[in-house]
Amino acid sequence: MARKRTKTGAADAPVTTVVVMCLYVAGKAPNSVKAIANLQAICRRYLKDGYKLEVVDVCEHPRRALADGVVVTPTLAKVSPAPASNIIGNLSDTGSVLAGLGVHARARE
Repeated sequence: MARKRTKTGAADAPVTTVVVMCLYVAGKAPNSVKAIANLQAICRRYLKDGYKLEVVDVCEHPRRALADGVVVTPTLAKVSPAPASNIIGNLSDTGSVLAGLGVHARARE
């Protein structure tokens, strides 16, 4: 008589989607500072530990911004999960930011 094998451990763990983003800012410009603060608040409230964020100062790394196609700051680029998207501005409209990131506000509250 053969024994049945059951999977346990990592297979039973819930799958969490990690949102990978890159925020392009221009030094300490007012809109850039506000975008950073707004995005940090959104991430704390809605994404918890389910995100990775890179902040790129285009004043220090202009070639990186040009290579990534960024011509306006602040710009938030969602890299993954697909589809990729860009959100331009100081990120004060939480609903628009969440929609651009593909996050449903009620599911995360």
